[in-house]
Amino acid sequence: MARTTFEELLDAGSHFGHLKRKWNPNMAPYIFMERNGIHIIDLYKTIAKIDEAAAAMKQITKSGKRVLFVATKKQAKDIVAEQVKAVGMPYVTERWPGGMLTNFATIRKAVRKMSSIDKLMSSPSYENISKRERLQIARERAKLEKNLGSIADLGRLPAALFVVDIVKEHIAIAEARKLNIPTFAIVDTNSDPNLVDFPIPANDDASKSISLIVGKMVQAIEEGLMERKIDRDKRDDDRDDLGQGALDRGFDDLDNEDDDLIGGAERTRSKGVAGEDSGEEGRRGKPGGRKPLGKRPGPRK
Repeated sequence: MARTTFEELLDAGSHFGHLKRKWNPNMAPYIFMERNGIHIIDLYKTIAKIDEAAAAMKQITKSGKRVLFVATKKQAKDIVAEQVKAVGMPYVTERWPGGMLTNFATIRKAVRKMSSIDKLMSSPSYENISKRERLQIARERAKLEKNLGSIADLGRLPAALFVVDIVKEHIAIAEARKLNIPTFAIVDTNSDPNLVDFPIPANDDASKSISLIVGKMVQAIEEGLMERKIDRDKRDDDRDDLGQGALDRGFDDLDNEDDDLIGGAERTRSKGVAGEDSGEEGRRGKPGGRKPLGKRPGPRK
């Protein structure tokens, strides 16, 4: 993966923080200076945190797990939806439904309801429903698609969470922390980085900054998925080679068994013939070997 450069972050405006009066003291290690009442973020630390988060994201997706992206801000929702959709990861860009993680079973019921509506709309009986009822079903389907469309394929809890603004998405962060789900986030100078496992100090309001950092995460996910595919293909090839080798050894063992059986049969036949000849000669050559049958003479009267 290409390393993020200082110039890229500088051009994207990732170094601009919030006003000094809005800062969070926990962000002090990531602040470089103050200029005109605005805090400036140390981009060298941003680069290090991006690399750390990308490496962790790559390992998560390489193991076959999924990452949920959360960005409901106006300037971030379209960027996240466009980039994350390319790698097939779930995302929430409209509204965070409360209890989506802590009450995941209820969310799954809503997803199943959306699937049942799809089956109903594709069945012939849908045409027999009145026009008003069809309109109500279509509206309910559109509402579910808006809120749950991107997580319809999420069959289990995500392995990690990526959030653009942890102040706005504080409910998502709280639910993930309650369930011990690793969190990745872009944290600005008004945020608390201690709430996130992998904080990335950067401007979370500029669309260019959001696009750059999300793009790096998506690139790491692509590499993780690619390495997973290569490992799977390699295992399949090794399994095929192992199966073919075992099959060849089986044929060799069968040939050896056939040779042993044929050789053993010939030895047994030759031994049996020799024994018969020797037995007949022994019976013929032994004088008095057999006594004539007859009655035993009794005592004379």
